[in-house]
Amino acid sequence: MTSVTLLIARELGVREAQVAAAVDLLDGGATVPFVARYRKEATGSLDDVQLRALEERLGYLRELESRREAITESIRAQGKLTPDLAAAIAAADTKARLEDVYLPYKPKRRTKAQAAREAGLAPLADTLLGAPENDPLRVAVGFVSAAKGIATVEEALEGARAILTERFAEDADLVGRLREDFWRSGKAVSRVAKGKEAAGAKFADYFDWSERLDRMPSHRILALLRGEKEEFLRIDLAAEGEDSPPGTPGAFELAICRRHGISGKGRPGDGWLLETVRSAWRTKIRTGIKVDLRTRLFEKAEAEAVKVFAANLKDLLLAAPAGGRTAMGLDPGYRNGTKVAVVDATGKVVAVETTYPHEPQRRWQETVATLGRLCRLHRVDLLAVGNGTASRETDKLAAEIIAANPDLRMTKVSVSEAGASVYSASAIASRELPDLDVSHRGAVSIARRLQDPLAELVKIDPKSIGVGQYQHDIGEAKLSRSLATVVEDAVNAVGVDVNTASAALLAKVSGLGESVAANIVSHRDANGPFRTRKALKAVAGLGPKTFELSAGFLRIQGGEDPLDRSGVHPEAYPVVRRILEATKSDITALIGNDAVLGRLSPEAFADTRFGVPTVRDIIGELEKPGRDPRPAFKTASFREDVEKITDLEPGMQLEGVVTNVAAFGCFVDIGVHQDGLVHISALSRKRVSAPSEVVKAGDVVRVLVLSVDVPRKRIALSMRLDDPIDRAQPGSGQRQPAGRVDPRAMSSKPAEKSDQGGALAEALRRATAQTGRRS
Repeated sequence: MTSVTLLIARELGVREAQVAAAVDLLDGGATVPFVARYRKEATGSLDDVQLRALEERLGYLRELESRREAITESIRAQGKLTPDLAAAIAAADTKARLEDVYLPYKPKRRTKAQAAREAGLAPLADTLLGAPENDPLRVAVGFVSAAKGIATVEEALEGARAILTERFAEDADLVGRLREDFWRSGKAVSRVAKGKEAAGAKFADYFDWSERLDRMPSHRILALLRGEKEEFLRIDLAAEGEDSPPGTPGAFELAICRRHGISGKGRPGDGWLLETVRSAWRTKIRTGIKVDLRTRLFEKAEAEAVKVFAANLKDLLLAAPAGGRTAMGLDPGYRNGTKVAVVDATGKVVAVETTYPHEPQRRWQETVATLGRLCRLHRVDLLAVGNGTASRETDKLAAEIIAANPDLRMTKVSVSEAGASVYSASAIASRELPDLDVSHRGAVSIARRLQDPLAELVKIDPKSIGVGQYQHDIGEAKLSRSLATVVEDAVNAVGVDVNTASAALLAKVSGLGESVAANIVSHRDANGPFRTRKALKAVAGLGPKTFELSAGFLRIQGGEDPLDRSGVHPEAYPVVRRILEATKSDITALIGNDAVLGRLSPEAFADTRFGVPTVRDIIGELEKPGRDPRPAFKTASFREDVEKITDLEPGMQLEGVVTNVAAFGCFVDIGVHQDGLVHISALSRKRVSAPSEVVKAGDVVRVLVLSVDVPRKRIALSMRLDDPIDRAQPGSGQRQPAGRVDPRAMSSKPAEKSDQGGALAEALRRATAQTGRRS
């Protein structure tokens, strides 16, 4: 068997030594962010994407190896392990192939074939297969035995057929080949369940649908599976040649015949053998293959859905922060009022309020005056308006507050509420805001996530942020693992101010966990802010290894050593001292001095421990210490005269914010409580293979309204602003053209105010698209 490190190296296109070094570091407790950033010499500068792929593949191959050992031991205990079988087990390169090899030896419940073998019918099966010139009825007579439970010739032949059926079905090479043939030529076929036409209308496009298995996109697979789960659809897998008239073997039956030397030459046993093959294919092999391929379809769809969710989450976490500016969070509502919270530049809550500007109380002017006074009192810079129920009305309220207080130069920004209610009721919120009502905690979260999306969103379970595609249809464990790595990578890419960060944020730093993070906050509260990174060593539970893994990602602003606010790891400070000696400078003069730093040669300061890649990174950090990789803060401006879907008209050009990116396009909030969909075909004039090539969550974009379907709450948008317009508005009873599906059928909405529903959409010619549902 090829070594694990060599196999991974080939797959990643890197040297085996790089992989081996990375594996040693990860096995030694190092984190991916730490290895990617501070161990480039060891790994040959493998980046975090490569390391994550390496880590995932390593886990799979180790699970495979563990299973291989268990299977080998099981077969050895049965006394059936031969050199050829051991070689086949060692050569199995996937879990599926390994299980195929193991199937004949896998302990199973008593089968008809096993009973037939115990009754002495194996020689009959071998004779009929090996010598079809014999008449099956005549040969079987000799195996009739009342003592063995074989009372008739027919029973003897039935037992022989069971033995051969099991033999064919457990032929690993044969089944593997048939499975791949079925995958390449097969289709998924869906039909509406009888009597479910009206109730399952949201799946109407799949009432008579077929598509090649190997070409089905992730979102369509999950749509079909959901329709089946909800009992509106009946799904089958079919392939050309799987069915054929009796006596005429189809393609798959012929493959079984060729494998086992069976043919129709008119010999006495040929007919019986052909019928045995037909039975084996239809009752055993085909059934197993269809189960396997349904699993493959789901795993394929799941992997893509997890990938989409992870990409969206990363973009959302790394969205531009407004920074340390006083913000007023407005959590809109009607009957229960609009909840208000003001947080200062550090995120500290300085005021809360509940107002009733909307229906049914309509205390508009009172609210404008009250919130205006709060803005003046606390010198508010930003008005963060939650984008849920009553958001446009509250956005108009914010505009009036700004107009009434022009000297404050405030800016209003629409902020996603996704996850705010989950945070409000969480244990983290209870610890952070114990004196606040749950309803006001949501307003605090809205204000803080405008200041720093990353710092606030890490407090919420990523699955509750609502940027996924069919997230409730995929495996919880796999999704959670993937999203956890995204959060970890995002936090460590940005770095964390150890003197202001919450315990939730600190817990995501390389090497730290919830316990050590809580200890850091407790130490900070008891002893005041940390003045140096070295002082972190006094924190309970933060030993040498934890310090090594975390120190480079922790920032200390205004501390005793300017390097402590940079991404330079403390272990590399001696390199900086050598640079200071060479430039005859001090650290305060050197930091940010591009003229001096730009002339330095990394090779001149490299040594056996810190190579050129690390020195290059150090010089980069000195040029811009603690630089934030996130983009500059930018806001979208919604049209004041467009507040609801009925205000939209084809041909309008609007500004909006990308809220979610799926495999088929992206959703855009244009301020009408209903996200529009820009289909992948309408993202660019150039060919786009994946929407993420063009847009990411949080992007401010300009879009063209192509069409509006008010009854079904669908908005088709285009980022190609000169696209022709379809001004015909479909009625509520009109069926969608083939290839389109109601996104409400695909809703995977968490308990939040805002959601795109994980919508599936296949557009016609340009970008006939639809929206996700926002309640």
